[in-house]
Amino acid sequence: MTPSSSSAPPATYLRYVALGDSQTEGVGDGDDTTGLRGCADRLAERLAELDPEVRYANLAVRGRLAGQVRAEQLQPALALRPDLATVVAGVNDLMRPSFDADETAGHLEAMFAALTEAGAKVATVTFPDVGRMIPVARPLGGRITALNARIRIAAERHDVALAETAHPPVFTDPRLWAADRLHASPLGHARIAAAVADALHLPGSDDSWTRPLPPQPAAARAATAELRWLASYLGPWLGRRLRGRSSGDGRAARRPQLLPVSPAQA
Repeated sequence: MTPSSSSAPPATYLRYVALGDSQTEGVGDGDDTTGLRGCADRLAERLAELDPEVRYANLAVRGRLAGQVRAEQLQPALALRPDLATVVAGVNDLMRPSFDADETAGHLEAMFAALTEAGAKVATVTFPDVGRMIPVARPLGGRITALNARIRIAAERHDVALAETAHPPVFTDPRLWAADRLHASPLGHARIAAAVADALHLPGSDDSWTRPLPPQPAAARAATAELRWLASYLGPWLGRRLRGRSSGDGRAARRPQLLPVSPAQA
């Protein structure tokens, strides 16, 4: 029997809305002066290659917890009537002393449910173990495992496309991460976008995002480099936490409305 048009997936997604934190905003791929790109922009570019009529909005703001993403971005996202939405949040929660995996996953699942019920196809990701890139973050490994397990359950419950970036070893390759080791590099953002495209079964997508990068000579991190990283990145981050501040304070979504997608950059 031929599937009805209501049950068949669309040939392309024409209204894409991205919700999340710094990863979705694009931090690590460009900068605030020249402009950010990021995994959501890169996914939108792939969609626009399939259909130039695609419109894309990015509601993400760096530093946001999962509950803040839900409170601040869900209703504006629903108002845009997306047929595709990505929801990626939870890493900022992981780093808080008060982290609760059930609470964080609950906010994510509430967004999955609301967007799905409104007719959108939803996609999300699991998270790699940051302790493999940041030795001082190794105690977070159990939290990451717990959150990923709950994301998988919620994604299955709501038919959410899940990009398992937690599994491939390449996602702990330093070349996929920016100098701060907290955000993806341009190459990392490209791999995340490719992973989500594959999870959505977009035409032309495949599992090449899982493949390792070419080997390079091993380079031991000097103690001075570690101290420089602590002073340049971890220290300021901890300082904001102690003051109750966030890197996203005073920021708004950089692309709050559905707009045409510019041609993919090199």
